[in-house]
Amino acid sequence: MKTLSIKVKPNARASSLEQIDDGWIAQIKAPPVDGKANAELIALVAERFGCRKAQVSIKAGAGGRMKRVRIDD
Repeated sequence: MKTLSIKVKPNARASSLEQIDDGWIAQIKAPPVDGKANAELIALVAERFGCRKAQVSIKAGAGGRMKRVRIDD
């Protein structure tokens, strides 16, 4: 199990996930409406770490820009 702190920036030109000194920054193409940005973030994290989307969950900050994301083994 792994927990990440991710700062999310919605409405970006391209989706990306980059590691920085104190956590991660995710650029998300989707707007922060109806959970679309959260769904894209889960897909992005799953792709980056080579796991299934079902193994990735947002544990805190679902409504904000700073999120705690958990990846289960």
